[in-house]
Amino acid sequence: MTSTAETLARWAHDLVPESEELVLAQRSLVDTLAVTLAARDDELVGIASGLSDAARWAAVGHVLDFDDLHMESTAHISVVCVPATLAAGGDARAYLAGAGVMARIGVALGWSHYAEGWHATCTAGAPGAAVAAAVALGLSPERIATAIALAVPAAGGVQRAFGTSGKPLQVGFAADAGVRAARLAAAGATADPGALDAWLRLVGGDPARIAVTGPAVPGGLAIKMFPCCYALQRPISALRERLPGPIAADEVDQIVVRTPGCAVQPLIHHRPSTGLQGKFSMEYAVAAAVLDPHPGFASFTDQAVNRPEAQRLVRRVTVEETPGGDWLLAGQVEITAALRDGTRQVVELELPPGSPGRPPSEQDVRAKVADCGRDVPELLSGVDWERAAALLAGQLPGAAQPISRHEKDPA
Repeated sequence: MTSTAETLARWAHDLVPESEELVLAQRSLVDTLAVTLAARDDELVGIASGLSDAARWAAVGHVLDFDDLHMESTAHISVVCVPATLAAGGDARAYLAGAGVMARIGVALGWSHYAEGWHATCTAGAPGAAVAAAVALGLSPERIATAIALAVPAAGGVQRAFGTSGKPLQVGFAADAGVRAARLAAAGATADPGALDAWLRLVGGDPARIAVTGPAVPGGLAIKMFPCCYALQRPISALRERLPGPIAADEVDQIVVRTPGCAVQPLIHHRPSTGLQGKFSMEYAVAAAVLDPHPGFASFTDQAVNRPEAQRLVRRVTVEETPGGDWLLAGQVEITAALRDGTRQVVELELPPGSPGRPPSEQDVRAKVADCGRDVPELLSGVDWERAAALLAGQLPGAAQPISRHEKDPA
């Protein structure tokens, strides 16, 4: 029987993108570059400076958690596949091939895989990055299947890393593993393509769920409007869009968020004390949506999270989980704000802006790019796949430095 890796490799090798798929690829390129450039001053840039291009670009691109998401696989596809494609000298077709394979493997892994605590961006990401790089390198279907198999040992990552630099770094490791696997396959390394099927079963996936029909990236990609976990896009949007007017923070007695339990799976920090933890906290996201005119980069700093008024509100937020659902946008969110004067305001929302069901407009994308830095719109004006790697290399220089065995532990 033909293995899943061989089936995916043949599909990726033969992919001829439609015009709308090329539009998606260009939007993904611009979105990924913008959120990566927005993190140029983050401390992770120095931490990751010794990593490969693919690993460094992916890690920095994910540290702000502002990159796109494939809803059906719960995987951040572009922040893995764009760096892998660029590091291997690829173009939109290579990106779409890698993104399509990553999405399909993520779907095969299923919600149960994510609910068990795996980070699907990494588990599906390593083989997806391998395909992107392998197609960029012009490999045959057989060599692409080998690259997928060689990436399997690195297909790992856990949600317990959320709220630390471990999350973006493990995304970088996935991108790097894929590029490394593709280069080893190009050099003649051998591997059993059946490794992908065996691994899928080991981690709770089902190879039978993979179908190489339909669009390159089935279901499309969700674009974030706020720099935090996707599970927070809907509650923040509900408070911003549906309230009749702003709520004074000191008038809040209690806020109750009622939501399907699956929609809060990655929100593991209930009393955050850092900006990174705040990106995975329902309680803080609600507080930020009440306090800040626009919950942007400034809302997710250590200082912002530790504001006395924010910490007070955090303790007044209660999350009630309802059963059912198998993705981050299952059902709807209902938020009830009880005020000290005895009044109550209730808002509901099913789809946040930027989701595939409410796709972003060109104006939305331009506004997001502008938010990522004063010079970012100019830097990305007319950017294409040929120029993108040089742009990242210039804006995020990095070279491996030997570590002395006597170097003092920074801790």
